[in-house]
Amino acid sequence: MAAATSSSYPPPPPYYRLYKDYLDDPESAPEPPPPVQGTYPLFGATYTTDVVLPSLEDQGVRQLYPKGPNIDFKLELTTLNRDLQLHILELADILVERPSQYARRVEDISLIFKNLHHLLNSLRPHQARATLIHILERQIQQRKQAVEDIQREKQASSSIA
Repeated sequence: MAAATSSSYPPPPPYYRLYKDYLDDPESAPEPPPPVQGTYPLFGATYTTDVVLPSLEDQGVRQLYPKGPNIDFKLELTTLNRDLQLHILELADILVERPSQYARRVEDISLIFKNLHHLLNSLRPHQARATLIHILERQIQQRKQAVEDIQREKQASSSIA
């Protein structure tokens, strides 16, 4: 009976041979594939590369805040938060007094959460811009500080000499 060999790692994929001369000549490696455009399947679901937040109506959810481009996010989030607190308190009362009628309140709470989540997701581009601006401002500040440190060191070394 022949002894079977086993390895804790599988063999490398066959395309590793395309990179055998990479250290000597980096240009010998194949170009990466082009970025995916449009729709693509992944694990049985179809996805798109378009960064578009689907509306609540597209998702089959009733929208509790006004539609349109001029939404006061702070006001609407505050209103939905108050509604959520009220519905949770009502759910607690219903669970104590009429436990069999809790399902409607849970659905209402779920609807409020979906609306809150959608409002917050619509603020993501603004958050990304603000974060990027903050990072760039910090980099500028750090570079100015580095220039000042270099000038200070230069003056200190010239005064010693």
